[in-house]
Amino acid sequence: MGNHPVIGYIVWALLFGALFAWEGLALSGISGTVPTLSATFRVIMRYPFGRWALFALWLWFGWHIFIRGWHFLLRA
Repeated sequence: MGNHPVIGYIVWALLFGALFAWEGLALSGISGTVPTLSATFRVIMRYPFGRWALFALWLWFGWHIFIRGWHFLLRA
């Protein structure tokens, strides 16, 4: 194992923590103005451009998570 960038793990933990905090706040009912993630995606998916943008984001995310770091699959 090589040196792992700890800052990357911290950033991912903060992103997922913010995502869970947003969903928890929306579902708790404390603040009636915070939409849930499903409501947010429903608004985005209403328009064709939003569907294409989410699809592009999904492809980009999948590339960086599953393909980019796997050098053994890309060797000649």
